[in-house]
Amino acid sequence: MRKALIGFILLVVVGVAFVPAFSASKKVVVDTMAYGDNSNPEGVNWVRIVNAFEKANPDIKIQYEMLYDEAYHQKVTARLASGNVPDLAYMGADARWGTPWKEAKQQFDHKKYIDKNMFDLSLIPSMGPRGEIYEIPLGTSNLTTTLYMNEKLVKELGFSTPKTYADIVKMVPAAKAKGLTVVSIDGADGWAWGSCLMSTIVARMSGDLNFVSKAVAGKKKFTDPDFVASLAMLETMVKDGVIDAKSVTVDYGTNMSNYGNGKALFMVQGQWAAGSINKKVQDTTRLMAWPAFPGEKKGAAGSVAAAIQVGYGLTKKGGSNKDVREAALKFLNYFYSVPETTERLKTGAIVAPILKNFKVPASLPQVIKDKVTVATTAKNSDVIDAYLTGAANDALNSGMQKIVSGKATPAQIAAEVEKLARK
Repeated sequence: MRKALIGFILLVVVGVAFVPAFSASKKVVVDTMAYGDNSNPEGVNWVRIVNAFEKANPDIKIQYEMLYDEAYHQKVTARLASGNVPDLAYMGADARWGTPWKEAKQQFDHKKYIDKNMFDLSLIPSMGPRGEIYEIPLGTSNLTTTLYMNEKLVKELGFSTPKTYADIVKMVPAAKAKGLTVVSIDGADGWAWGSCLMSTIVARMSGDLNFVSKAVAGKKKFTDPDFVASLAMLETMVKDGVIDAKSVTVDYGTNMSNYGNGKALFMVQGQWAAGSINKKVQDTTRLMAWPAFPGEKKGAAGSVAAAIQVGYGLTKKGGSNKDVREAALKFLNYFYSVPETTERLKTGAIVAPILKNFKVPASLPQVIKDKVTVATTAKNSDVIDAYLTGAANDALNSGMQKIVSGKATPAQIAAEVEKLARK
């Protein structure tokens, strides 16, 4: 009897000791800073994606705080300053989206952890001095200096897709005779001159895809002959009739309207405008890199300025914890593959997914297919305002407007930018 009692007690003790091993495994919690709000598609989709993922992966909890616009940036600064570092966050590699994480020493290199069977690493640019990848971009780099062409109008005038700048100049007389603008740009927006035009001209004329970042770092100067020649290209465009001096009064909405109503052969804008073009013209629109400029150098031929796309990335805190890292990467694989993410290329929120062997839906307009082609084939150069900031960038933007209006020379603006860049 006594032996039986002792055996029963041992059985109970052993059973209790082994209960945790057979109970539901403890959830891995990934503390996340998400970007969006409950009133925009980005936020609504985030909630739906997280809910679906957690349902399929009950052992993982994506515990998130979701904020949008300036509120997000303010909270990032506050959390990093207090030491309350998230495991996963919406971030980037430029001054606005990357600097806070860099200064807090919370950038984590994802390179050896990215699923190479799922992602095309050739479409993810280096973000650090040794090729580090600090976040997984939502898409290929954001094309800022694309040229839109109304193929129908160009053909009606007897021309075809231009291969050189000279080919565009040849269209000027015929376009003017029809009362058409040759190349439309929202010149009232100072940023458009820098982000959407000059960024590619500087690379082409210097032959250096990274001229701007080198100049900001002091390895080159904004008074170098190549940069002055790039600014002078604006004078050439006005003189040739390719761009109208009065374009400095045209805002973004008017630019889009003029092109969408068939009043311009070409339009200067970033890839994000593709989905917003008037549907009547969208079907006859082609998107391309600028054709060859006179005097451009081989090193950057055919290039398009592009900024590294933002996305989600692990922090050093999250990446250093094996369980959290693996859970977060599993979630990111899911997040980047769902339609809510890949189909953002329709609106311009992304250029093209970075998924391996991604097929563009045949139902999409040709202009959307074009931007995927350009994004995956063209060389990328620096976008000016991703590196040049503050007074120097403001002086460049307003200075280009002055050049187009005939109120300043390229040399004068170059000298002013160089002076401000060194302060």
